[in-house]
Amino acid sequence: MNETLAGWIRESKRIVFFGGAGVSTESGIPDFRSVDGLYNQQYDYPPETILSHTFFMRRPEEFFRFYRNKMLFPNAQPNAAHLKLAQWEAEGKLSGVVTQNIDGLHQKAGSKRVFELHGSVLRNYCMRCGKFYGLEHIMNTTGVPKCECGGTIKPDVVLYEESLNDEVVGGACEAIEGADMLIIGGTSLSVYPAAGFIDLYRGHRLVLVNMSATPRDGRADLIVREPIGKVFAELP
Repeated sequence: MNETLAGWIRESKRIVFFGGAGVSTESGIPDFRSVDGLYNQQYDYPPETILSHTFFMRRPEEFFRFYRNKMLFPNAQPNAAHLKLAQWEAEGKLSGVVTQNIDGLHQKAGSKRVFELHGSVLRNYCMRCGKFYGLEHIMNTTGVPKCECGGTIKPDVVLYEESLNDEVVGGACEAIEGADMLIIGGTSLSVYPAAGFIDLYRGHRLVLVNMSATPRDGRADLIVREPIGKVFAELP
């Protein structure tokens, strides 16, 4: 166990966790930008193109073929990191989770105060009437999912070219600004504007848990180069 990290956690009362795709890799969900990740596989179009608002509107059939095949993992279960964060929240030590992930695993683990910057695959809405549909509907349909009103159902995920939700951004920023400890895990800190949010933290317990270097390593008060699930499994 990293004793410095464990000690800071014991002493902190307003921990905020900021996480990316690496948090869910140990749950079997591939990291977009790792060497073996989604962004290094070959498709007719680059994933950035397919996962754009323009592509969704122009070629919804191809979007949903890719989306169902590569973005949905309904059987994935929370790992040690998700579970530990939920435990800290229940104990009153953690004031929020800010995530770039869309898999809903933090809530599945029991976390309540989760700011999903990029939305969630668990929520889907008709673009015409706004009716809600769960993940099951997307999984159990083929082609472009349609609402009973005839409208196209769109996943509540932030595609390229789309803006982040103002309410979610506001909550995430407020949580980070009020944190007495900020733990960043499983993210390359290369996706903006999300990665820029960490600049709001003004404390002296900025911890980076990531297997590879990030552009913000110089700002960190502590860097841990181990798998995030392993690190969290050993923490108090």
